[in-house]
Amino acid sequence: MSDTSRRRAEEFLRICDQFKLGALTTESSHPVTANLSDVARQDIAAGLKLLFDVDDDVVRTYREFADSGRAARMASTIRDALLSGGNIFFTGCGSTGRLSIQLVSIWRDFWQRSNDRQAKEWENRAFPVMAGGDFALIKAVEGFEDFTEFGKKQIGELGVCDKDIVFAITEGGETSFVIGTAWKGIEVGAKVYFVYNNPDDVLCQHVQRSREVIQDARIEKLNLTTGPMGITGSTRMQATSIQLAVLLTVLEMVVRELSWPPDKPLLDTPTGDNMSAEEKRELFLVVNDVAPTGDFLHPLTELHATLKSPAIIAQLARLVAREESVYRAGRKVNYYADQLGIDMLTDTTERSPTYCTPPFRKFDDTTAAESWAFLYVPYPDSPTAWERVCKRTPRCVQWQPDDVRGLVPDDKFTRTVEVISKISYAELMRFRIGLDGIKHRPLQGGDCAVALVRQDETESLFSPQGFFRQRLEAAREAGAKTGVIFLGSTEAGARVGDFIGQWNPDCAAVLLPVPNSGLLNGVMRVGLKMLLNTLSTCTMVRLGRVMGNYMIWVVPSNLKLIDRATRYIQKLTGLEYVQANHLLFEVIEYVGPRMKADQAYPPVVGVSVMRHRHGLGNEDAERRLPQEIG
Repeated sequence: MSDTSRRRAEEFLRICDQFKLGALTTESSHPVTANLSDVARQDIAAGLKLLFDVDDDVVRTYREFADSGRAARMASTIRDALLSGGNIFFTGCGSTGRLSIQLVSIWRDFWQRSNDRQAKEWENRAFPVMAGGDFALIKAVEGFEDFTEFGKKQIGELGVCDKDIVFAITEGGETSFVIGTAWKGIEVGAKVYFVYNNPDDVLCQHVQRSREVIQDARIEKLNLTTGPMGITGSTRMQATSIQLAVLLTVLEMVVRELSWPPDKPLLDTPTGDNMSAEEKRELFLVVNDVAPTGDFLHPLTELHATLKSPAIIAQLARLVAREESVYRAGRKVNYYADQLGIDMLTDTTERSPTYCTPPFRKFDDTTAAESWAFLYVPYPDSPTAWERVCKRTPRCVQWQPDDVRGLVPDDKFTRTVEVISKISYAELMRFRIGLDGIKHRPLQGGDCAVALVRQDETESLFSPQGFFRQRLEAAREAGAKTGVIFLGSTEAGARVGDFIGQWNPDCAAVLLPVPNSGLLNGVMRVGLKMLLNTLSTCTMVRLGRVMGNYMIWVVPSNLKLIDRATRYIQKLTGLEYVQANHLLFEVIEYVGPRMKADQAYPPVVGVSVMRHRHGLGNEDAERRLPQEIG
């Protein structure tokens, strides 16, 4: 063991009690998926069914939230704050950071499409705060999650004040950055909601920083515990699914009130003038074909049942098999999306830290590993493309060294400044997701192109001049496979199915009928998230990235994930925690240069286990690993 790896291990072990999270519900193994890797390798459809079965927990928890009546009270608080000149902030790290960006993107998209005379004003009243800034949409920013002061600084720079609402969102309920945003909100007098997915008593017993927040009467708690995740510790799944469902429900109520407040005339007719406020709102919903708020539970339950149906599972299994074969052959997948770009971006980028796949590659980086998956949207240049995905200009962290001094310990200062130099707006623009990037990642035989299409975008699929049609045609002509994920009515799905059957029967189509669910299409977004999570997860399980339901390829990019990786090594080797942690840091040192250069590297947990089981060195353990995990 080198002096460097020993020192890093000892530094972690001195503070590890703050990050030992094995007792948390979200870090537990779900009994439904305990044998997921064996089941999915034998039968893709059976593996998909298990993953969707775990989403029963999301529907159950949503039903409990709906019955509580809290949504209306929260929406009323937000509406009053906005009418008084306040703003809404959504803050998070990793999966919840991407969730925050998605929520604001959906909010802004609605107002950008609205004819309301105040639409522009409402559009600009919601802000996401992600650890590491919007650059972290693509890749986790080293260290940002671990510092409370970073959270305080990032939200403080946006001018949070006593008129505002802050949703501090953390799946585990223990993330230092998110807790920092909550304390900053309290400091300035804002209304703060703390949104999390673990039982209060467990958090209060094991995590001091969580206990301080939960027991502070100034902070309103929104506990959305669903139970263990489908993949142990993978909170990008059920934890953020329930958060998305609940927070979109609340925002739906807000936009309805702001779009048609009770005192706003509905019709310039005597009939309209004689209506009560409630009658005006009901007519507004009918005219816009919007389901009443109380009916949200029904479409969510219906859509979840559809996802579990044999027809949809069979369609999805075909796409899983296709993507698996592409990756096994060392080839790549290009996804194409427009209005659902933020949904697709979220799922593709979250695969990298969860399953150690190469992250998105910058267009001019010739040394980084080729990304397994990438996203393109139909806008001419990448600055415009990023703006259309986020529905605003991306906001990246661009601090100077003096801005960082005092926020981190002295021994972390130099490394933090180095990290920040690589996450600027200019660096984000090197990820070319617009039409200007397609030439840098041409598809060839063995590759795959998948279009994500919603009902109002079908012309772009049907028309030879449409974005989706052109990209799929180009892929087919190059010898690549194709796929389509479609969301819309049953009738529209049938038309898409007929078209694909005539155009290219080999195209793997997933045609998901979605019920009407409001102005923000909230249920559709939750259903799409479940579908994409399950698609990518089952594919990675089939590729050996999961053992049972443990993600043995997890990337230890922050203190919480270092603890998780240590616990996995413990479980798979029988070592004590300290020994497992020392072994982990030895392997991190070995793969570190490749990690920093975005080159392909083996899973640190897997290499650690091979070293212990077979008494091997790092290089021999790396060579041995594929023989045992497939």
